[in-house]
Amino acid sequence: MLATLGTPPAGDGFAVEVKFDGQRGLVVVESDEVVVFTRNGAEVSRTFPELAAIRAAVGGRRVILDGEIVALGTDGRPSFTRLQRRWPQQRRPGAALVREVPTRFLAFDVLAVDGVDVTGQPYGRRREVLDSLMVVDASPVLSVPRNWVDVSPAEMLAVCEANAMEGIVAKLVDSPYRPGRSPFWVKSMCRATSELAIVGHIDSRAAGGSVSCLLVAGHDADGDLVLVGQVGTGMSQRERRRLYELLEPMSTDVVPVRNPTADRRVRWVTPTYVGEVAYREYTPGRGLRHPSWKGLRNVPAAQSVLPRETAS
Repeated sequence: MLATLGTPPAGDGFAVEVKFDGQRGLVVVESDEVVVFTRNGAEVSRTFPELAAIRAAVGGRRVILDGEIVALGTDGRPSFTRLQRRWPQQRRPGAALVREVPTRFLAFDVLAVDGVDVTGQPYGRRREVLDSLMVVDASPVLSVPRNWVDVSPAEMLAVCEANAMEGIVAKLVDSPYRPGRSPFWVKSMCRATSELAIVGHIDSRAAGGSVSCLLVAGHDADGDLVLVGQVGTGMSQRERRRLYELLEPMSTDVVPVRNPTADRRVRWVTPTYVGEVAYREYTPGRGLRHPSWKGLRNVPAAQSVLPRETAS
C-alpha cells in the first residue's frame, strides 16, 4: 500500500508516523526462513542477510511485514546515502561490509500472522497486532516505530521539519490495507521530492573520476523528456565517484531531452537511472529551486514525470 503525496489532512481519525529515509520493503517470515522483497517485488534477501534475525525477534511466528529497510548514519538517523553502500541489489555483501553498514527493518504494518490475512482489518487493529509480535525488546534488526493518534498531522510535520526529518505519513485509523496507491495514507514532505531520470552530468576536476552535478529530467504529457535542472548538493565524495562509474558507460552523443542546455561541459547519458531529488520549488521553464540529491531509486527511467508545479 503506497501513500499519496499531499498536505497534512485535517480533522480526526488519523494516526501519524514519521517518514524514514530508506528502501521500502516487504519481509516474509516463514517457519524456517526470512525472505525480503523490494517495493517492486524483487527478492533481495541476499543483499540484507542480517535481516534473517527478524525471525527470532517475532518469536518464530509466520508473519508478513511491511516497512522500511534503513541504515543509520553517524547521527543515529536513517541515511539513504549510507544504505546505498549495500548495493547493488542481488549481491551478497561481505562480512566486513555488513559490520560496517548494518541495516535494520522498521516495520509499520502487518499483512498476515500465522497464515491469517489481516489486511481487511482497520489500520488501528493491525498496529495492535504488529506491536504484539515483538518478543525481543531490543532487536538489532527489527523495530516498530511509534505512531501518534493524539496530535494533528500539521503539527507533527512542523516538528519533523524542525528536526531535519523527511516528513510524515498520516494514516486513516479505520482503513484496510489495499495494494497500490491509496488516499487512506497521505505523505507530507518537509521538502518536495520527485523521482527524476538522470540525463547527463558535469564532471568534477578531482582525480579518479567523479561527478560535480547531475542533470535531471521528467517526462511531460506528450512523453518527451524535459530537463528540469542540475543537482550537485547532498552527495558524498563516495557517492560522486559511484555515480560517475555508473553513468560513464551510458555516455551518448544523442541529446535525450527536448530542451538541452548549451553548457559544453555536459556529458549526456542514455536515461537509465532514476534519482530522488528534494527541492523547494518547481516552476516550468525555470526548473528546480534549491535541489538536493537524495539517492538512486529502483524505478524505471520511463516512469519519471515532471515535478508538480509549486511556484507561479
